[in-house]
Amino acid sequence: MAVNRVPTGTVLRLQFQTGVDAGGDPVYRNKNLNNVKPQALEQDLYNVAQALAQLQQHPLVAVLRIDSARLEETV
Repeated sequence: MAVNRVPTGTVLRLQFQTGVDAGGDPVYRNKNLNNVKPQALEQDLYNVAQALAQLQQHPLVAVLRIDSARLEETV
């Protein structure tokens, strides 16, 4: 029996450094953009993240793409 991967959604996560804690370690905050089309190209998502980062107060440190999928058994 084979298993197929069926994309169910994508999240674009922007990670910002908002400061440092008492120990001097960086503090991060995430902004998630949900309901992104799973077919979206990486370059397009990165360009959107860079454009949105220009509107933010804190520096952007990471852009993450989080894909989810359902696994289905084929008969």
